[in-house]
Amino acid sequence: MTNAPLMLNVDCDMYVNNPQMVLHAMCLFLGANNNERDTAFVQFPQIYYDGLKDDPFGNQFVVLQECVISGIVGIQGPNYSGTGCFHRRKVIYGLSPDDKDIINGKLSNEALQEIFGRSMELTKSAAQILSSGLKTASSQQPQPHDLSNSIDAAYQVAGCSYEYGTRWGREVGLIYGSTSEDMLTGLTIHGRGWRSAYCSPDPPAFLGCAPSSGPVSLIQKKRWATGLLEIFFSPKSPLILTLKGSLQFRQSLAYMWILLWGLRSLPELCYAILPAYCINTNSRFLPKVGDPALQIPVDLFIIYNLYTLWEYLRTGLSTRAWWNNQRMLRVTAMSAWLLGTFSVILKLLGLSDTVFEVTQKDQSTGNDDNEANAGRFTFDESPIFIPGTTVLLVNLTALAVRLLGFRLVASSGDGSGVGEVMCSVYVVLCFWSYLKGLFGKGKYRIPLSTIFKSGALVLLFVHLCKWTSMG
Repeated sequence: MTNAPLMLNVDCDMYVNNPQMVLHAMCLFLGANNNERDTAFVQFPQIYYDGLKDDPFGNQFVVLQECVISGIVGIQGPNYSGTGCFHRRKVIYGLSPDDKDIINGKLSNEALQEIFGRSMELTKSAAQILSSGLKTASSQQPQPHDLSNSIDAAYQVAGCSYEYGTRWGREVGLIYGSTSEDMLTGLTIHGRGWRSAYCSPDPPAFLGCAPSSGPVSLIQKKRWATGLLEIFFSPKSPLILTLKGSLQFRQSLAYMWILLWGLRSLPELCYAILPAYCINTNSRFLPKVGDPALQIPVDLFIIYNLYTLWEYLRTGLSTRAWWNNQRMLRVTAMSAWLLGTFSVILKLLGLSDTVFEVTQKDQSTGNDDNEANAGRFTFDESPIFIPGTTVLLVNLTALAVRLLGFRLVASSGDGSGVGEVMCSVYVVLCFWSYLKGLFGKGKYRIPLSTIFKSGALVLLFVHLCKWTSMG
């Protein structure tokens, strides 16, 4: 919109809540150390004005921002989250801290046009911004080139084909190649050697709206999982930027922890159906009750849950919010993340391409029914609900087999024990919203088409149990 040295990025569903937010950002950009390398961008946390009580869909990420993002600040700084962020224009234009030729204005017009395109007005303004260099706040800065009267240039630059043959999307601007372009752009900036800053004022600088229904929330998380995994397998992977770029090793580990969210779906799915498999085949994967070895998995389970509960209580959240996030983590992993992982696998095999799925912006209608059912899971005929419904039915079938004393296979094994049954019950509790969806009405009911497809997969699973036991 302008050629100012700094630019603000805010999503359409967010608004400014703190009138001092520009001052807070400027204090970091023009801080006491006067080192531009430390503040390529200033990221504010995403906080929601319409967040449902106790976070029933696990999409407010309070603990993630409080514990994880705040910890990354001590390395190279937080990742760019796509909204609520001030950028240095020169960094978005592709500048690295040590680009001496660009800083000293030694690039020819031909080189600038190769980077920014054929618009003379844009290349002149970009050259002025880039040649300001890494100076202190007190240094004399050149005035940006005025584009206010360059209507023809604005039309030219706004053309859909303008960026062809340039470095836009590869080194300049938001980086293409992933449905999570914000994460990829921030990673690229850190890979050049820049640092970023985190600002969390009180009151919050920006407030936005969070998805308030099951389909919208899961589709959003599927898009994230797809985009993040695309980045990991791209030439701008944190591993490559650490070896060939200036990304610090610990920052690389932090990025990989986020980028590999989608792959967690595979072990999560295996562990979710393992108890049911053991019950159906009259086998076990846990030690017997009374066996000292059983203390190890029990202690790990208790310690992990107590620690995560402490994180939620420490940030002022309730025990119910902790449980909602724990169960939604299971639901997300075996639905949104699983489909996102399959999408990336198909893309890597050249069989399909990923599609950007826009998150619907929910708006409250003030309807009494909506208020009474706020936080209740809704369903549609999207395939994203098939894996979760299948996992639920698999475990319900196994528990019914155990409760009624049926023997699906003739096995001479030790037999499944209390541990396998408790694990299966835990999975059912995590998918409690799906269980209610089997008996709900309207949009709160799982469609029959989804139930039939999941039922077919359950029959296939039972047949697999029989086949492996015979083997």
